[in-house]
Amino acid sequence: MMSEQPKADARRPDRAAFAIAAVLIAIAAVIFFDVSRLRDMGGYSGIGPATVPEVIAGVLVVLAIWTVIAGLRRDFPQREKQQLGPVVWIVGGLAAQMLLLDVAGFSIATGVLFAATAAGFGRGKLWITVPVGIVLCLIVWLIFSQLLNLSLPAGPIERLFL
Repeated sequence: MMSEQPKADARRPDRAAFAIAAVLIAIAAVIFFDVSRLRDMGGYSGIGPATVPEVIAGVLVVLAIWTVIAGLRRDFPQREKQQLGPVVWIVGGLAAQMLLLDVAGFSIATGVLFAATAAGFGRGKLWITVPVGIVLCLIVWLIFSQLLNLSLPAGPIERLFL
């Protein structure tokens, strides 16, 4: 019976490819809808703020069609089984960053994201990755705020440098 199952699966289209194609089409539809409001600003040349988004949406449609064809042909590479743990670490890190950004500032919030992402990739020593992430993010904050004069959320660590 086990030998019959792969033969049946080999004839079925790849459902994941169709899901990916549907997401690509949805993103393209949102871009086309948003761009439809900008068309009148093209001026005499016909090239305006809607030109590049239209090209991007068109490329997404082409990629969606290509993905459907690959799904029908079963040309997608063999995928590994998805591990839930790393995804939870990274999504949790993003959630923590969003919650901490206004309260703790850029360096601490993004340092926590750095540590959570490192844990998701198997570097789970948080007592090392959190401080390293905070220091790296402080360097990024200093470059953006002091050299480029861009505004990033400041917390207690960043206020030491203001």
